[in-house]
Amino acid sequence: MPNTWTLKDKSFEKYIISQDIQAAIDGLAQRINQEMVGKNPVFVIVLNGAFIFASDLIKKVKIDCEIAFVKLSSYAGTSSTGIVREVMGLDIDLKERTVIIIEDIVDTGLTLDSFLNTVWKMGPADVKVATCLLKPEAFKDRFPVEYVCFRIPNEFVVGYGLDYDGLGRNSEDIYKIK
Repeated sequence: MPNTWTLKDKSFEKYIISQDIQAAIDGLAQRINQEMVGKNPVFVIVLNGAFIFASDLIKKVKIDCEIAFVKLSSYAGTSSTGIVREVMGLDIDLKERTVIIIEDIVDTGLTLDSFLNTVWKMGPADVKVATCLLKPEAFKDRFPVEYVCFRIPNEFVVGYGLDYDGLGRNSEDIYKIK
């Protein structure tokens, strides 16, 4: 992909290259492989954004595990609406299971906080969060985020599963708004 990218009315510049993303995922997968031995975790992938990150991560996870999907929505354009909608719910029993929720990005954490309340009501033994990107400046620290590839400033980013009004998910690199 080029160093700059225009999507609709916004310009973006290359921020994190694919090789760096894959190296961070390798390290995260190694850590999960060590910490989750014998736990048979359920990876709950938050669609749509996390599908690319989750695919790359789970291919490197070498322990027994299961995968489930949920689709949550709270964004319009470049900002959160503040209202979390569960577009597609979970269809797996989480009782007494170790759950790892996979997100593409955690910024304020409000969407994930709402979903975590739902997950904890299902009776899991433990719940952890894995994300490709965390925005510490925006994050409200409502819950721990155990697995993080990159901590980034509070800037809007696209690519590698992240979108701007549905566009931009298909880049192997991550771009930030100019």
